[in-house]
Amino acid sequence: MTDQTQTASPDTPKSEYQVLARKYRPKSFDELIGHGPMVKTLSNALESGRLAHAFILTGVRGIGKTTTARIIARALNCVGPDGTGGPTIEPCGVCQHCRAIAEDRDVDVMEMDAASRTGVDDIRELIEGVRYRPTSARYKIYIIDEVHMLSKSAFNALLKTLEEPPEHVKFIFATTEIRKIPITVLSRCQRFDLRRVQTDELVAHYKRIAGLENAEIEDEALALIARAADGSVRDGMSLLDQAISHGAGKVTTQQVRDMLGLSDRSRIFDLFDLTMKGEINEALELLGAQYALGGDPAVMLQDLLDLTHWLTRVKLAPDAANDPGVSQIERERGREIAAKLAMPQLTRAWQMLLKGLEETRIAPSPIQAAEMILIRLAYAAEMPSPGDLIKKLKSGLNGPAAGNNGPAGGGNGGGGGPRMQVVNGGGNAARAISHQHAPAPQQADQPVYAKMPESLEDVVALLSADRETTGLAIQVKNYLHLVKFEKGRIDFRPARGANADLSSQLIKALNGLTGQRWIVSVSEREQGAATLKEQELEELEQRKADASLDPLVKAVLEGFPSSKIVAVHLPVNQTPELAEGDDSGSVYDDAFYLEGDDEL
Repeated sequence: MTDQTQTASPDTPKSEYQVLARKYRPKSFDELIGHGPMVKTLSNALESGRLAHAFILTGVRGIGKTTTARIIARALNCVGPDGTGGPTIEPCGVCQHCRAIAEDRDVDVMEMDAASRTGVDDIRELIEGVRYRPTSARYKIYIIDEVHMLSKSAFNALLKTLEEPPEHVKFIFATTEIRKIPITVLSRCQRFDLRRVQTDELVAHYKRIAGLENAEIEDEALALIARAADGSVRDGMSLLDQAISHGAGKVTTQQVRDMLGLSDRSRIFDLFDLTMKGEINEALELLGAQYALGGDPAVMLQDLLDLTHWLTRVKLAPDAANDPGVSQIERERGREIAAKLAMPQLTRAWQMLLKGLEETRIAPSPIQAAEMILIRLAYAAEMPSPGDLIKKLKSGLNGPAAGNNGPAGGGNGGGGGPRMQVVNGGGNAARAISHQHAPAPQQADQPVYAKMPESLEDVVALLSADRETTGLAIQVKNYLHLVKFEKGRIDFRPARGANADLSSQLIKALNGLTGQRWIVSVSEREQGAATLKEQELEELEQRKADASLDPLVKAVLEGFPSSKIVAVHLPVNQTPELAEGDDSGSVYDDAFYLEGDDEL
């Protein structure tokens, strides 16, 4: 990360080769990339003398936290070439302290790895050293890397010293897990969030390094390395080092793709286009060809996911295609494909690929999982949205079957019906299921009791309304066969799975909630009625059977042969009354749900 070329003498052994990440590590703020706001804050602080006694640097791995900490240490202790300088944002690099810090041999700048020294004894040793003034430098500086790994007791031991350190001591902490740092520590530090470095900044930086290493590397190959780095300068430097070795000094885009296990970018556009057009046979052949060339199925799906996101941006903001970091092929193909696809298709593709990517990573055979995801996506690509489907059905069209026979080349079988919610009624589809009991006015110092329940349903509602008895409400609903109910008395037969002390729990809860004495007894002879849960299921099955006779529902089921009704919701106080030959309209206009093999 510096412009100083380091050349080895002919006699230098090859084993002493220094990796690029260490060879070009920044030694001044000018050489840091992507951290302008932090540099500006520190510059102003040094110029005005408003120096904090503790700094905390946070960001992803390889972003430059430890490097920045060392530069801050040099800036604070630099004395200039003539030995008379003060703290400066531009350390000279030639004074004894600058050289000693750069070579990790300054006795007044101590680095501690909290990942390996996590205990309170390590911090006590550090605190003991804080009392003594620096040997020769201006400040005694403690750099603690991965500080979030310290134990709770270690943090507590550090707090007092961190709040009121001696004037000759500075602390610099670095962490990748800022949320694990106690707030009591954060409040005592000046915090800097080191952001991910932008791709174009990384490309320019890696291009400069490649030039210093006398390596020829294509611009698109650099862009691939920068994207794979994901904002981490060190990760990208390691990949660049590997690419230069892989290409023996001359690196092509294809070599980088092979090294990273990436598929050809143009092939990803072709794969996405074929899938969204429903040409599944050709899409599977292309996927197999890329897999044979070494492409990772999960990486290819990740590329499709990234492409879907980018196409959505182009669809919403066409100027996104003019970004300087976008290649010509991405610009042209992206605009072409985005223009052909509707926003519902892109958002549906995103959801399916996102779920499919996780499936691919855990599947026994990733390539098979990737193929099934493309098949699922191809069959869903041409599927009309629920809103369009209802419009067609209500306008007299004979269901979606006429316009959705599956992808080309995919056979005439179904990709399975989707899970679909058809809503057409607004707020009146909601049903109030809770029972509210308004207590009678009471004195301020008297307990407030609920109204006496008049049915088992009222009992469940009463128990559900109290946080402490919600579990008991589930027991009553699922495992209680009611034999007899009167105000203040319940006889029941417990179902298998009920709590052994269900009756005593119920007595205690009802006595406390109503302020009345209850008798709850267990009957072994009487069968009792079905549980409330069983009654709900029976009612649901009846509603589903009634709904299947409705004209609108019939049309949808014919359009999606593999689908089934899973739920029916009617407006409050309305029941379906279907008369044979009645074509006046659907009583299920408010909401009904279908579920098939695929979930959208």
